[in-house]
Amino acid sequence: MSQSAIHTLLIELLTEELPPKALVRLADAFANGLVEKLNAQGLIAGVPDFERHATPRRLAVVIRQVRAAAPAKLVRQKILPVSIALDATGQPTPALTKKLAALGLADLKLAELERALDGKVEAFFLNRTVPGAELTEALQTALNETLAQLPIPKVMRYQAPDGSWVAFVRPAHKLLALHGTAIVPVSALGLKAGRTTLGHRFLSNHEITLPNADIYSNTLNQTGRVLTHFETRREVIRSALIKHAGAARISLPEALLDEVTALVEWPAVYLCRFDPVFLAVPQECLILTMQTNQKYFALTDVNGALQARFLVVSNLATTTPEAIITGNERVVQARLADAKFFFEQDCKKPLIQQVPQLANVTYHNKLGSQLQRIERIENIATALAPQLGANPSLVARAARLAKADLLSLMVNEFPELQGTMGQYYARHDGEPAEVAQACAEHYQPRFAGDALPASITSTVVALADKLETLVGIWGIGLAPSGDKDPFALRRHALGILRMVLEKALPLDLAQLLRTSFASFASLPQMIDPCDALLAFLRDRLRGLLRERGYHANEIEAVLSHAPTRIDDLPARLEAVRVFAALPEAPALAAANKRITNILKKSAETPATVQPALLTEAAEKALYVQLEAITPTVQTQLAAQHYTQVLVTLAQLRTNVDTFFDGVMVNAEDSALRMNRLALLAQLWSLMNCVADLSKLATG
Repeated sequence: MSQSAIHTLLIELLTEELPPKALVRLADAFANGLVEKLNAQGLIAGVPDFERHATPRRLAVVIRQVRAAAPAKLVRQKILPVSIALDATGQPTPALTKKLAALGLADLKLAELERALDGKVEAFFLNRTVPGAELTEALQTALNETLAQLPIPKVMRYQAPDGSWVAFVRPAHKLLALHGTAIVPVSALGLKAGRTTLGHRFLSNHEITLPNADIYSNTLNQTGRVLTHFETRREVIRSALIKHAGAARISLPEALLDEVTALVEWPAVYLCRFDPVFLAVPQECLILTMQTNQKYFALTDVNGALQARFLVVSNLATTTPEAIITGNERVVQARLADAKFFFEQDCKKPLIQQVPQLANVTYHNKLGSQLQRIERIENIATALAPQLGANPSLVARAARLAKADLLSLMVNEFPELQGTMGQYYARHDGEPAEVAQACAEHYQPRFAGDALPASITSTVVALADKLETLVGIWGIGLAPSGDKDPFALRRHALGILRMVLEKALPLDLAQLLRTSFASFASLPQMIDPCDALLAFLRDRLRGLLRERGYHANEIEAVLSHAPTRIDDLPARLEAVRVFAALPEAPALAAANKRITNILKKSAETPATVQPALLTEAAEKALYVQLEAITPTVQTQLAAQHYTQVLVTLAQLRTNVDTFFDGVMVNAEDSALRMNRLALLAQLWSLMNCVADLSKLATG
């Protein structure tokens, strides 16, 4: 194959406007599918080098170093085992003759086959060189398969230019396929490939002919007024937004930026304004209205207060944008008026009056209404309040109001604002500050890395809310399975663990689950999920601690005794890490592992140590040291000075080593044996009071 047969390959599918939220997924699948399939055929020289292009009206991929034909390749094909291919005299059997004929090799001589072992059986193999794949044929197959596998959210059925009926995400108008300067004669969706495309719908109203594949992006940019590369277009928009914002801050969610990038081919940013009277509405409502309904970018001052200005990204660059600006201002005026109406109407009815209406809202058909759920959350929260020093009346009030905003007009329009609107309405109603705060914060943490509830009232209600969900959903048999977790129970579990760990809450996980399960007493169909949930929480805890940089052996050392109190785990883990760095650590960890194994194998239950039965100097010395340091360790343990505990225990190394070097634990005398086992049990109990040190042993 000559070097001249290697060129850049361009494939572009020109369509009607593609769904913006699906554009990136479609573009990735289109580009990756074609590249993977062509590479599998040996048509791409070296490591695949390609660019994905995507605009509202096109999916395209530019692949460099593509061969017109793949190199010929050697194929080794098993024909038949020798025992079947040859008869007793060594002559070809009818089975071999039939197999070769089926392969079109009836005239092939036996000597042309390779005879080799296939595992433990000898077989005949055919080695032959076959031509490599041709680009046209391979691209046609790759195009058909890739288009069929695209993640299309909703299929449209339409009539193609050739008269056939086609099913695709949007009607397709042109197919462009160039290998270097040559058209690759493929077809798709009723279209035959050519070398022409279209530029911007308004700024370029003529066909654009591409002489070769390498100038695709530059030509469409300069002649067609289209920025074909998605990432480049997104960064152009980001820079323009920041420039137009000036000294103001811009609300710039990445999801919104992606969606806007998928809506324009030649972006232009314009500054618009709205009536400041709308600033009386909570700014979260206004921002969400602008972002969700109109894809606008809100501006705030340096303190985060919303300004009566916003930025719009248009698909039409013009020196006279007044009509565009006026039109967008008129549209947003109506949207903000709706938000203002919703807010004012909601404020007419106190939040507490909404609560009884939650009886008409189903939470789950097996768990009752939202009102019943609120009552369970309130019961759990009031039970937790005394343990955490929270005000019971504030906690009860916050739990009672926590979900009341679900019935508001604003949350009905924007479900993302649940909790946020509850806080505004509670403040409007004159509820205590902590109660209003808890209406919003009890949903926290909503996701990994989200802030925890700030106040103690919010924390108690947040715990109760997540516990009620975990216990209730699990109790009706809807535990997570594989990657399916429709009720976000993993997220709720992590939220509970983070609050207990990061706030060092003195709570027993097993007791938390029992208290929560008791609130479901009126639902006899509930199964008791507490043991399964405790194991589930421990699994999530292991993952959480790994994410925080702790090693598996450190985690198992502190979790091996299945603690139900975890508020001191960070201190225990830090102590284990400090201990592991001590020179005495390896020997003591190995000794601890040895003691654990000895005690497990013992069929007898060791009693307390009897000093009079200590006959060897080594066991006497170990016992004396144990008795001496035990009070110190107990004092340090009570003060949760875990690092000091393990440093103190490190002093045992010499006597422990001497004991195992010179003392036979399994003595023939049963009294001596039991006494030595009792000594080891006492040693084991003291050494593992912070963590199971045997988990730190290697080998």
